[in-house]
Amino acid sequence: MDSERIKSITNVMEYEAIAKEKLPKMVYDYYASGAEDQWTLQENRNAFSRILFRPRILVDVSNIDITTTVMGYKISMPIMVAPTAMQKMAHPEGEFATARAASAAGTIMTLSSWGTSSVEEVASTGPATRFFQLYVFKDRNVVKQLVRRAEKAGFKAIALTVDTPRLGRREADIKNRFALPPNLTLKNFEGLDLGTIDKTNDSGLASYVAGQVDRSLNWEDVKWLQTITKLPILVKGVLTAEDAKLSVQAGAAGIIVSNHGARQLDYVPATIMALEEVVKAAEGKVPVFLDGGIRRGTDVFKALALGASGVFIGRPVIYGLAADGERGVRKVLQMLHDEFELTMALSGCRSIKEITRAHITTPWDGPRVSPRL
Repeated sequence: MDSERIKSITNVMEYEAIAKEKLPKMVYDYYASGAEDQWTLQENRNAFSRILFRPRILVDVSNIDITTTVMGYKISMPIMVAPTAMQKMAHPEGEFATARAASAAGTIMTLSSWGTSSVEEVASTGPATRFFQLYVFKDRNVVKQLVRRAEKAGFKAIALTVDTPRLGRREADIKNRFALPPNLTLKNFEGLDLGTIDKTNDSGLASYVAGQVDRSLNWEDVKWLQTITKLPILVKGVLTAEDAKLSVQAGAAGIIVSNHGARQLDYVPATIMALEEVVKAAEGKVPVFLDGGIRRGTDVFKALALGASGVFIGRPVIYGLAADGERGVRKVLQMLHDEFELTMALSGCRSIKEITRAHITTPWDGPRVSPRL
């Protein structure tokens, strides 16, 4: 019955219901929930529906090229895999399956610091362009070791998460007393004395973060990171023009507009709503990427029309993985690829560079002056 259902899936949202049925409640809730009232969680999706298309017709769209370049690496589409923690909770193959699927799709996977597979294990799945997401721990030697290992394993950039000096209040995790299942470990920290994510009276992850992650993290640390690695640093978690400018000044090679999947501060705007402000502030000096709420090829197009150089997807990958392992992740990436290509064709765009701000209209646009023909 499951295999029939999986075969009949026609969009990435349909994997979530299957994942919910398959996964233990604690695990599904961990992946699915947001912070506090979960207003931003809903808004990350809803905001896309307020952006409408202005398609151009009678363009020859017999050949469409959706390839692009990110940080100098050519990829098959401007859709990449966001870092998501502890993927072996979703499927026994975890990050291995995700890495193989991303590689098969010709795109970039970002491995979480809190992966249940290590940088070396993910690298062992074969050559591919991969990024490493970094949390800065109180013990800077741990940070140095992690970054060196990522470099040695062939990872091509560091995505520095900057929105988590403390963990957001995720009430489902508190209710469930979230803990990492006993058969799993955070593989990047094996052999380091960094504690474990255990059952507490609260969220085990919140307790772990409170003990290990450095709350003093600031712009000086972004500069320090550049002294310990040659890898480009993407600042992940920017939502304002002010911080976009400071990111550029601090030497960031790119910016990821992210609200951490709406899991940190509730009532921040949807990332698609914050995107244009950040893009304008970056002034083309560094690429800006969008993370959060992408579920359709149309969403990808909207992000690119607002100035993003690419997007990262998180939960859809986890749900595809939970429902059908590597095949599920492959299909998620394939469906988004195909939908995005179709959106381009129907909007009259033959390549990424042909997607412009004039292809969409947003609630904050002024009255449009029609061109004299």
